[in-house]
Amino acid sequence: MRFDELGLDPKLLEGVAALGYETPTPIQEAALPFAIAGRDVVGSAQTGTGKTAAFVLPALQRTPADHVLRTLVITPTRELAQQIETFGKEMGKFTGHRVLSAVGGVGLEPQIKALKAGVDLLVATPGRLLDLYKRGDLRLDRVEIFVLDEADRMLDMGFWPDVRRIFAAIPKKRQTMLFSASMAPEVMRIVQTSLDDPIRVEVSPPSVPIELIHQALYPVDASQRVDLMVALMKAHGDFDSTLVFCRTKQRSDAVARGLEREGIPTVTIHSDRTMEQRMKALERFREGKVRVLVATDVVSRGIDIEGISHVVNYDVPNNPEDYVHRIGRTARAGASGTAFTFVDIREFPELDMIEMLIDTEIPVEELEGFPYRERAVPRAGRLAARKKRKAFGGRVMGRRGRR
Repeated sequence: MRFDELGLDPKLLEGVAALGYETPTPIQEAALPFAIAGRDVVGSAQTGTGKTAAFVLPALQRTPADHVLRTLVITPTRELAQQIETFGKEMGKFTGHRVLSAVGGVGLEPQIKALKAGVDLLVATPGRLLDLYKRGDLRLDRVEIFVLDEADRMLDMGFWPDVRRIFAAIPKKRQTMLFSASMAPEVMRIVQTSLDDPIRVEVSPPSVPIELIHQALYPVDASQRVDLMVALMKAHGDFDSTLVFCRTKQRSDAVARGLEREGIPTVTIHSDRTMEQRMKALERFREGKVRVLVATDVVSRGIDIEGISHVVNYDVPNNPEDYVHRIGRTARAGASGTAFTFVDIREFPELDMIEMLIDTEIPVEELEGFPYRERAVPRAGRLAARKKRKAFGGRVMGRRGRR
């Protein structure tokens, strides 16, 4: 199916084409017709399946560009909010809609100024939205479309009391769209009490058999990780197309600079990069003009790149599901792939959760001749020990050794 078969406005089709999107993802194909028709929608889809477009495009199509807040999107993290804002602004260039993100960690005044000038679509984290609302800087009485993104993470992060307050502040007559990677009982209660006869669309990303991926842990101090990565690339020589994951955009930039200093062509994508900069970076990476792409989880989830030889977890992800998503970027189409994870003692709790999730003890490897500093090395048998402790109600922890 093509985008022009889904009932999108010509201006939105022009914007979609300008971003290089040729065909809709499964979640877009399933959700867009119902969302455009004004139905409440429950989307079961992980980040990286294209769900941002599945709610932003219909919202812009169904509301006028009169700079009155008619679409409200709530999301759990600043990075996700900024990602949605970036996509919305790119579409707004073609439709005339104004899109703004309101998140914590940055000054209130610029956001207040933008709200006073008029906004059509606001994407916000719950706490900052309520701050603006309580101060009287934000009106919610004309909201027509409400989107709750990553509902399961919102619950996990303890935002649900704030979200209930937001539900109470917006008009009862509205279109509501809820997206969640999982449909846990708590999420289903939200659906039953807050949505009106919703259409449910469910899409799962293609899974990669974990046995096709060579996984390895490299215990290493954070200060030595760029050096170790350079040494690994020189020792193995087969890092043809490498995707490096970092927790923060600042770390992504620092890693890219470190690799560039060593003569390794590198590009980055994160929420501070414009959509144009991201597209150019992806194009250079896909064409093989650079060997390494450094990215944060939030931004990278929306991209699909074939032929990745290596995934490097420069930081262990906070969320164990993110580990599976990261390493699944290699070993596509039945090919084998390699995933290296750098880890230190501060990241052992996250490593514990990952190994419990994948039910696999990731083997420890070392690069011979590399001048490691003092470090903590996970011991063999830690997964079995954790399972035993869990079975007896003990705390799930791994055994640690020092070298």
